Amino acid sequence: MHYIGAMPSDASVPPSLDRLTTPLVWADASGRIGGSNAAFARWLGISVRRLVDQPLAALELDGDALRRALSAATSADAEPLRLRRIELAYLGGEPRFADAWLTRGEDGGWLLEAHPVDEFPGDDPAIALPGALSAALKGLAHELRNPLAGLKGAAQLLARRSQDAAGHFDDNSRELTGLIESEVERLTQLLDRLLSPMPAAPHAPLNIHATLERVLRLAETDAGWAVRLVRDYDPSLPELSGDADRLTQATWNLVRNAIEAGAANITLRTRAEHGVRIGDALQALALRMEIIDDGRGVPEDLTERLFLPLVSGRADGSGLGLALAQQIAREHRGSLTYRSRPGHTVFTLLLPMPADEARADG
Repeated sequence: MHYIGAMPSDASVPPSLDRLTTPLVWADASGRIGGSNAAFARWLGISVRRLVDQPLAALELDGDALRRALSAATSADAEPLRLRRIELAYLGGEPRFADAWLTRGEDGGWLLEAHPVDEFPGDDPAIALPGALSAALKGLAHELRNPLAGLKGAAQLLARRSQDAAGHFDDNSRELTGLIESEVERLTQLLDRLLSPMPAAPHAPLNIHATLERVLRLAETDAGWAVRLVRDYDPSLPELSGDADRLTQATWNLVRNAIEAGAANITLRTRAEHGVRIGDALQALALRMEIIDDGRGVPEDLTERLFLPLVSGRADGSGLGLALAQQIAREHRGSLTYRSRPGHTVFTLLLPMPADEARADG
C-alpha cells in the first residue's frame, strides 16, 4: 500500500488512514510532522499530539537515510523512496526498526509508511533473543558445557602424547591441539555469556592480521584442500582497538559462510581507508577488511533480509552467523556491508582506527 495525494494539514486523521494497521506519519513540505495514524503512535509508544511539529528527520535514531531521502524526492511525480531498516524513536524512547516508503504528496508534503521489522534488543544478539528461543538457547548452552570440557581434556591429552621418545613436540600436532584448546575456550566463554550475561570485554590493542591468521587456520582445518585461501594484507596497518575474540567470531562467520556457499577461492584483504564515513561519523583513518569469494552468491530472495537473525540460505543453517557478525561490527563502531553476484561476493567490514593512530599514519 502506498498512499499518494494531499497530506492532512494538521493532526486530524482521515478515517481512511486511521483505520489502517500500517504505521503512517505525514509531514508538511518543510518536513515538520502534521500528524500520524494511531498505528504509528502505538508503534513508537507515544501520543499523536507529541509528534506534531517535530521534524520528521529527527525521528531517525541512527544514520541520516531519512534526511537524505527528504532532500532527494523533489516532486509528487517521483517514485516512492524505499528506506531499508531505518531505526526510529521519539526523544530517547525505545528504538523501533522498519523498512519504510517515503512518498511526496501533490501538495509538497510527505508520507512515511513504516513496515516494522524485528531487531535484536540490547548489545548482544547471542543473548538478546525473544522468549522461547532465548530459553532454548540457554538450555542448549547448559548441555554443551560438558562436551566442551571433554574436548578440551582430549586436546590436552593429545598434546602430551605428541611428544616423541626424546621429549620433543611435533610442531604441527602441537599447533592443532593448541587451536582446539583455544576454540573450546572461546566457545565456553560464549556459552557463559548466554547463561550469565555480562558487560562486554574492554577493548585492547590488537593486530588484525593475527586475528585473520587464526581464522585462516580454522578454515584450513574445516575445508582442507577444497578451498584455496589467499592472504592480501597491507602490512603497514597500525594496531586497532577491539575485542580479538569477537572479531575472530565475526570474521570466521563470514569465511565459513563463503565455504558453505561453495567457494573454491576465498581472499582476505586488508587496506587502510582515509576520510571514510561510518554511520554518522567521518573517520580520519579506518581499516577496510574484505572477505571475497567465488561461491554461489547471496540468493536474490535474501538480499533485503540477509542480516536478520534466523534468516539463512541453507536448510540446515541457523541464520545467526551474519546477524552476529553485523552486531560485532557495531560493537566496534564499525559497519558490515556486502555486494554479491554469482561467482563474486564481497563482505566489507569497516572499523575505525583511534585518532592518535590516524595522526601518526598521516
